Amino acid sequence: MHSNGSRYILFFSAAIVIAPITRGGTGLKLDIDATEAPRKIVHAREILDVQPGPLSLFYPEWIPGEHGPTGQVVDLVGLKLQRGGASGSSATIPWRRDLADMYLFHCDVPEGITSIEITFDFILSPLTRGFSSAASSSAHLLVLSWNTVVLYPYDVRPDSITVTPRLRLPGGWQFGTALETEKSTGPEIQFKPVSLNTLVDSPVQAGKYFKRIDISAGTGIPHHIDLASDGAAAIEMPQGLIHAYENLVREATALFGAHHYAHYDFLYTLSDEVSSFGLEHHQSSDDRVGERTILDHRMRELRAGLLPHEFVHSWNGKYRRPADLATGDFSSPMKGDLLWVYEGLTEYLGNILTARSGLETSELYRENLARIAAEEDNRPGRQWRPLQDAADAAQILYGSREDWGAYRRSVDYYDEGDLLWLDVDGMIREQTGGKKSLDDFCRIFCGGTDTPPLLKTYTFDDIVKGLNEVSPHDWGAYLNGRLRSLDARAPLSGIERSGWRLVYRDSRSDLLIALEEIHKIVDMRYSLGAFIGEEGDMLDVIPGTPAAKAGLAPGMRLIAVDGKKFTPDVIRDAVRLAAGTASPTELLAQNGDFFKTYPVDYHGGERYPYLERISSRPDLLGTILSGKTGNAGKRE
Repeated sequence: MHSNGSRYILFFSAAIVIAPITRGGTGLKLDIDATEAPRKIVHAREILDVQPGPLSLFYPEWIPGEHGPTGQVVDLVGLKLQRGGASGSSATIPWRRDLADMYLFHCDVPEGITSIEITFDFILSPLTRGFSSAASSSAHLLVLSWNTVVLYPYDVRPDSITVTPRLRLPGGWQFGTALETEKSTGPEIQFKPVSLNTLVDSPVQAGKYFKRIDISAGTGIPHHIDLASDGAAAIEMPQGLIHAYENLVREATALFGAHHYAHYDFLYTLSDEVSSFGLEHHQSSDDRVGERTILDHRMRELRAGLLPHEFVHSWNGKYRRPADLATGDFSSPMKGDLLWVYEGLTEYLGNILTARSGLETSELYRENLARIAAEEDNRPGRQWRPLQDAADAAQILYGSREDWGAYRRSVDYYDEGDLLWLDVDGMIREQTGGKKSLDDFCRIFCGGTDTPPLLKTYTFDDIVKGLNEVSPHDWGAYLNGRLRSLDARAPLSGIERSGWRLVYRDSRSDLLIALEEIHKIVDMRYSLGAFIGEEGDMLDVIPGTPAAKAGLAPGMRLIAVDGKKFTPDVIRDAVRLAAGTASPTELLAQNGDFFKTYPVDYHGGERYPYLERISSRPDLLGTILSGKTGNAGKRE
């Protein structure tokens, strides 16, 4: 798509040369009217400094942190270009979309024009499934991602574009953001000018039900949780949970030894009407969960690691970032080859900090680690897709379907990255007699000294060099071996090195019970080999397991078990009672318009993952989970 020289496109019937990126700084005034956000629409108006001649405007496509071309240009509507300060049909400037790049718009600025007005609307998705392109507003709240409401000159680097942003909210709404306010008059907020890069990195969360909580924890740097929800009850955070988040700030500070932000805001949105995910930013994070997450202890435990994960990204992802992900614009494709560091290391550290801060108990941490280990250890896709390809293919895997997931593999660099970095941590501790750990690597590589928001890129060789500074070893060979492995088994050596082993028992852990009840699933992957929805939908079937050998497949629906109507309890009872017998379990399934009974020859009883202590080894995992504040593993 890009080249070092000029590029030619067809505009109406004339050839236009798009100049290479050489233009200097540009000013852009951006006014966003979000008063109709409850109707799923916001209105954008830009005043852009221009020069006469060809002008190409780009809509952000590659959004930092999303690892793919996720910009929702399809939801940009009503686009109009006019001469700055003019009105009427004579002021209109014609435009045309590029025929090869759907995110690019071309026009010709008349002589004597120094600014143009750009207006358009952005339609907010009503769908709650998906990443940040999914629902982000309800009747009472909005999370505004600035990349959805801006067009910018294609031939200007975003960091050289100075944006003066202004936002108008529905009356009575409050807001949270990492942006600094110039002035605020009722529902209208004027933010201080920032670069376009900083603007896109600083979403705004706003709502009718809003609360801001200080969790600075004596660090000398402001840290806040900004809560917004669809109801007043959902944002009443218990004092014990507030203390745990204060501990998170303390533990992260102790881990990295330095900050690379002037202040930090967790934009914590609790709603069943917006998509549920987390997205990292340098001085904030966009964290979205179900409305009752704070009120329901099961939901809270299932999402306990969300804020710690996104917080870690301020160091690993924003301050330190793989060079292939740091393109400097929103149009160049990002390469995810080091996502096993960007996301995998962050997953490991985020889970560790969740336990160290007391957001979850050590027991819950181990239950979650057992779940991760079992899932990764039962993926036949490991034998064709190595971990490296899971990272390389990230931009297509984020949108992959759930069916045949064990065979397909998806963004496994999160969970397998967790296992990999646990092993690295254990190896460093063993090699140094407990004098060094991965914490030391984090302080050297991601910490250093305090700085304002700053980007420092790294490569694979930099990772190897950093690890060798802590504990000399052939880290390049070790990491390449893990990344290229086609072993059918997951790398569980880190768990065993830390004094534990993966085992299976016939009863579900508290974590697995909560997962099944909240997500309305029946997890029989480690017995029958099937992942089943509460209504009997076969969400996934693991190749080579009894369910797969019987002919069952994703997309079918279970109707009956041994002649009795399917329910989660019925199938669990059948699997338990089949142990020690010779008769198969008869599963009646619907495949489209057809019905068939599938005899599943399995007699091993229910099997659910746990970690079990290895008595001959020290509990290194307990040492890893020990925090600096004395709150590790305590339930808040």
